[in-house]
Amino acid sequence: MSSGHNNNIAVGLVVIVTIGLSGLTGCDRGPADSKQAATSTAAWPPAGQNESLVSDLTARNYYVILDGSGSMSNAACQGSGSKMEQSRIALATFAQGIGKNTNLGLLAFDSQGISERIALATDNREQFTGEVNKVLPSGQTPLAESIHKGREALEQQARRQLGYGEYNLVIVTDGEASNGQDPSGEVDSILRQTPIVIHTIGFCIGTRHSLNQPGRTLYKAANSPGELQRGLDEVLAESPSFDVKQFK
Repeated sequence: MSSGHNNNIAVGLVVIVTIGLSGLTGCDRGPADSKQAATSTAAWPPAGQNESLVSDLTARNYYVILDGSGSMSNAACQGSGSKMEQSRIALATFAQGIGKNTNLGLLAFDSQGISERIALATDNREQFTGEVNKVLPSGQTPLAESIHKGREALEQQARRQLGYGEYNLVIVTDGEASNGQDPSGEVDSILRQTPIVIHTIGFCIGTRHSLNQPGRTLYKAANSPGELQRGLDEVLAESPSFDVKQFK
């Protein structure tokens, strides 16, 4: 990256629908729970396959990880419908609230396994909602693998944007990781090496979750449809900043 870009602002945000957000040391700091407390000497973006540059190098990016494990078919803790049905409604509203120049993507794990359902792009809100509606709850909760794939998708987009812009990982989940899928190591690596912000919404599970790391991640406990929607709305309101030179 040329020195002429050194004064530009880059922000990383990751969206997981177990919602947690962290801020970077050296950033302008806001409330302790709204920044990712991380330091890094790693290059951003990391080296990888050459990518075609996009026209908007400073675009925001929100990559959603939706928990489609079997327990999401259970009745929600409040209101009518299952946890998945309530999540579909909230995510549809979330998608419509994202600015037209902001990139949105989706990864889910469900009866079809772990896979990206919608690549990061701008003109895809209806497709995003359609793919969310297709998620069929079944199986386990592979958080570590899913978060790793989400990180890779955001790193690929960062190469298209020369590292500028904002990168959010948004996780919506209703439970702890399955055996062998503890996300702690992956979260530590993300906070140490990238500007990605991790948001987690824990749906009907309270605050006791491995992704709830005060001062490091942003986590919201949601126990009703309204709290779920407010948690997702707060993801869009969070926008920490940092100096790109921190990752050169």
